[in-house]
Amino acid sequence: MINWTNLDELKSFKKLEKLKSQVAPLKEMLGGEEGAARVAKYSIPMATGFRYNYAAKQVNDRVLKVLQELADEAQLVDKYAALYNGEMINTGEKRLVLHHMTRGLLGDRVIADGEDKRAFYLEQQNRIIQFSKKVHSGAIAGENGPFKNVVQIGIGGSDLGPRAIYLALENYARQKGMLRMKAFFISNVDPDDAYSVLSGIDLSETLFILVSKSGTTLETLTNETLVRNMLENEKLDPAKHMIAVTSKTSPIANSKDYLDSFYIDDYIGGRYSSTSAVGGAVLSLAFGGFLFDRFLQGAAAQDSQARERDIRKNPPLLDALIGIWERNVLGYATTAVLPYSQGLSRFPAHLQQADMESNGKSVNRFGEPVKYKTGPVLFGEPGTNGQHSFYQLLHQGTDIVPLQFIGFSNNQGTLDYEVKGSTSRAKLCANLAAQIVAFALGKDDDNPNKRFDGGRPSSLIYGDKFTPEALGSLLSHFENKIMFQGFAWNLNSFDQEGVQLGKVLATRVLGGECTGALEAYSKLLLK
Repeated sequence: MINWTNLDELKSFKKLEKLKSQVAPLKEMLGGEEGAARVAKYSIPMATGFRYNYAAKQVNDRVLKVLQELADEAQLVDKYAALYNGEMINTGEKRLVLHHMTRGLLGDRVIADGEDKRAFYLEQQNRIIQFSKKVHSGAIAGENGPFKNVVQIGIGGSDLGPRAIYLALENYARQKGMLRMKAFFISNVDPDDAYSVLSGIDLSETLFILVSKSGTTLETLTNETLVRNMLENEKLDPAKHMIAVTSKTSPIANSKDYLDSFYIDDYIGGRYSSTSAVGGAVLSLAFGGFLFDRFLQGAAAQDSQARERDIRKNPPLLDALIGIWERNVLGYATTAVLPYSQGLSRFPAHLQQADMESNGKSVNRFGEPVKYKTGPVLFGEPGTNGQHSFYQLLHQGTDIVPLQFIGFSNNQGTLDYEVKGSTSRAKLCANLAAQIVAFALGKDDDNPNKRFDGGRPSSLIYGDKFTPEALGSLLSHFENKIMFQGFAWNLNSFDQEGVQLGKVLATRVLGGECTGALEAYSKLLLK
């Protein structure tokens, strides 16, 4: 039987709190020969060739033992199993949570709404692949010839994840000769976003994907109207240049306004939808279904590893638990994701939504206020760009920010020349290693401005080369980490009521109650 218990009611958490003063400073644990041995010891193999290294985290074997006890007492792996076996986990909206089924079947066959959900997701994936093949062959084309561009219109999870994944795989696909169509994204209701995309492409060669599960998302429908008007201005029929990704019950399902419709359901939240039709349509059109399937295989492999009960064999679970230690015992309020890969330039933005929308909650699954801290503020930027931006605060600021580095041994592309004695790739890897050591060990100096206290914890996810499988594994790692932390905090990580209030107030403004930003601001305050 599963028990849903607040974190501060767990015996293991009370034990964990007592260990705060018993852990040596990070500079002591990571310095010298013992530090080198620690790097080798505190490392876990991940799916698709990654390793999760936590040597530069402020934990020791005693802390890890109690974290294992916490994982067992909180039944974190059992709750994961309940989720993928189809129990109602989203308590806020009374829904199942089935995004794992878009890339495989981890447990039981799940029947909901009178259908096998794994079969439903596979059916949609196969329909998308067949549609993509027809587009690539020219069997489905625009009024003036083959489609060369694809533009996704969506916001939130309908934009951030698919955009991050497309950018991550674009160079890989180009190098392998698998870049079939150039993809673009329109998300912001600010018309300048649409203009910046539409003014730079030939609309007659462009296929548009409208993504809205409800079919009523205001920003998305507004941007769709802009696109339709521009197509009509070019004497093009919008119905021959648009497809929809939506639910079967939405007002736009099976509409003659679209070439075709592909379906998702309420059991996949937007921020977890990149491996569904939400990501599948644009990514299959851009790269082909084979590459998208490889991405799904990587995610499935990491999902499977997340079932391990031993935290030292389960990287997302251990990563989540160390995050609990840092947030609820050490008191760190923020975390940064720092990919040393330009392909992952938008990955932190996707994780920002996935993490902060999931665990940015102050009541538990039953609507009761919690008395402990929950989800941290998350931000990030690729290295080495970030080093010349916000790393100053990370190194010498008054707050300690735990860091999550991501890196690869090899490039996606083939461009890499020696400059001043070393290649660009060597410089990138050197900077990554140097930052981890500098954050952990710091540097003494008589000049206070040049003194680094060190003791800044970090972890490293490191792989050989950025492949579709590796990216799927990386996505799964963070999705499952977020899920495990939500379980530990006894939260419902799968609704997002905090998104709704601003929408309601904006609708009141648009309903004619007030006009102009300042006037609207003042009148809304008076309500």
